[in-house]
Amino acid sequence: MIKTQDDGSFAASVSIRSGIGQASHDRVMRFTRRFQSQRAALRYATDQGLAWVNAVH
Repeated sequence: MIKTQDDGSFAASVSIRSGIGQASHDRVMRFTRRFQSQRAALRYATDQGLAWVNAVH
């Protein structure tokens, strides 16, 4: 997920959902780093999310 900041930079975050029904949960990672483009923010969020998934499995 990408969000535009007040200064025009972009913040990135990732939500990873696992489980089914009432046993499901979301892990949300919000990153402090800011980016000059949406594309850079999206790439960073994707890389971080994939790294987390690969580290847990």
